[in-house]
Amino acid sequence: MGQYAPAGDSLKTRWAAKVTPENVWQEYPRPQMTRPDWLNLNGLWDYAIRSKDVNSIDEIFVDQLDGKILVPFCVESALSGVQKYVGKDNVLWYQREFEVPKSWKGKHVILHFGAVDWKCDVWVNDIKVGSHTGGYTPFSMDITQVLKKKGNVLKVRVWDPTDQGEQPCGKQHVKPHGIWYTPVTGIWQTVWLEPVSENHIVDLKIVPDIDNKTVYVTPQIANASADIMVRIDIKMGPDLAVASEQSINEETIEVPFYLNKINLWTPDDPFLYNIDVFLYKDNKIVDHVTSYFAMRKFGTEKDENGIVRLMLNNEPIFMFGPLDQGWWCDGLYTAPCDEALKYDIQKTKDFGFNMIRKHVKVEPARWYYWCDQLGIIVWQDMPSGGKGPGWVTDRYFEGSLSERTPESEATYKKEWKEIIDYLYSVPSIGVWVPFNESWGQFKTPEIVEWTKNYDPSRLVNPASGGNHYPVGDILDIHNYPDPEMYFYEPERVTVLGEYGGIGRKIEGHTWVKDQGWGYVEYDTEEKVTDTYVEYANELLELIPQGFSAAVYTQTTDCEVELNGLMTYDREVVKLNEQRIREINQRISNYFKK
Repeated sequence: MGQYAPAGDSLKTRWAAKVTPENVWQEYPRPQMTRPDWLNLNGLWDYAIRSKDVNSIDEIFVDQLDGKILVPFCVESALSGVQKYVGKDNVLWYQREFEVPKSWKGKHVILHFGAVDWKCDVWVNDIKVGSHTGGYTPFSMDITQVLKKKGNVLKVRVWDPTDQGEQPCGKQHVKPHGIWYTPVTGIWQTVWLEPVSENHIVDLKIVPDIDNKTVYVTPQIANASADIMVRIDIKMGPDLAVASEQSINEETIEVPFYLNKINLWTPDDPFLYNIDVFLYKDNKIVDHVTSYFAMRKFGTEKDENGIVRLMLNNEPIFMFGPLDQGWWCDGLYTAPCDEALKYDIQKTKDFGFNMIRKHVKVEPARWYYWCDQLGIIVWQDMPSGGKGPGWVTDRYFEGSLSERTPESEATYKKEWKEIIDYLYSVPSIGVWVPFNESWGQFKTPEIVEWTKNYDPSRLVNPASGGNHYPVGDILDIHNYPDPEMYFYEPERVTVLGEYGGIGRKIEGHTWVKDQGWGYVEYDTEEKVTDTYVEYANELLELIPQGFSAAVYTQTTDCEVELNGLMTYDREVVKLNEQRIREINQRISNYFKK
């Protein structure tokens, strides 16, 4: 496979030393729709960074390629083995060979990309097979017709203007500083091949209804026809069957639970049901996938004092968790491995939280899988991008609309729909957040109405921190460093979408040597912990006054931000873990009887 080593001398996690071209991200990447047979294409690929004017990799002689890159780490990251910037005037080229297993003969071969930032064009054996825009969602293409028996060549071209374009890019910035981080260009999630029949299951849309003890499963079928039938078998564990139903014509399958008791999913008991989905043609099974779902319900309801509260399974819940950026000092957008990806979620549980706000980033499917498994509610942000209006925090917005172009608006709407489609069936996601503060905010009532209609099973937080409009389910205010309720609304849930940001510098564990900042800064574990507990007690006093959720900034340090509960390399918990767990559990359990 060639020589590989992480690039540069930047901060790294403990998992970085275990990463090799042979073992990089070997887990099946799509936990909610699995098949046993697949081929992982992660590993060392050839790469080249060239001018946008170079339209074909064939214009670059093979001996003039820049070297090897470890997929799926972006080119700017240390774990890619490259750590180079690309920029809007250049493109990033990838190339690798692959062989199709002989056992796949007669099957259709699907090429899958987990995520590529941002504009991606793909060739197999010098024939263009597909393209995609959007840095956060999976896409695939049937490459069967262009495959050869041996020596297949895959080529990928990526262009990404980062924050110099108007596409969603989250916290990426061509000149990282403050709350803005290193660019992410190119492939940053698993690339893989999968053999399927001509008629196969493309997607599953799963919607639980706990009130009627029913789950609704809508299959999407490739080359669907009236002679194709789908059967759903629901199980508790690997063997105990609960229910079974069937449909044709891609009709939604209603599966009622005949048991007297259904197992509800909660952070304390994240129970998941298993599903087997069979596709029949001419009474023969032509496809079989396994999946899972949870019986749970998110909603709102007024309490005895007229305060609108968040509800989980028709019971009030105070949702409390950290702002989670999802950045890694060695892999940037990509965790070094699945163990590392799980670690952040498990630590969030250990700290006593029951929720995570995934901040202006979308994660690989396995991240949501661990949230489902471990029991963490997710508030999912739309990655920000584009120009926005001025920011108003304490009243409804009355100023001018965003300066977005029609093309930028269309890009946002396309990518937001793709993100919701991608994550629609994830049990742990309870809240969609279309905008953060005023970053690229536009046509908020329209976007919120569309989101609510497209997915009525979840709540919509229109704009975390404002600008505020009287739409959606949640009024979300930000206040640093301590909790404060300066704006309240009696007809929606009122939440504190960001607060805290207590900084502590840990020598030897900073992105820039011994440099960085927090909203407030202290130099000892005791002082940071005391301040955290002080703020938490202030929050407790504000719950009966109207707050129904809160988000603490943040899970880890991120580049020069030193306000994490953990250092950027995940080596040091910067507060007294027992003390923060105790106070966090008091908050998370506030409404429990």
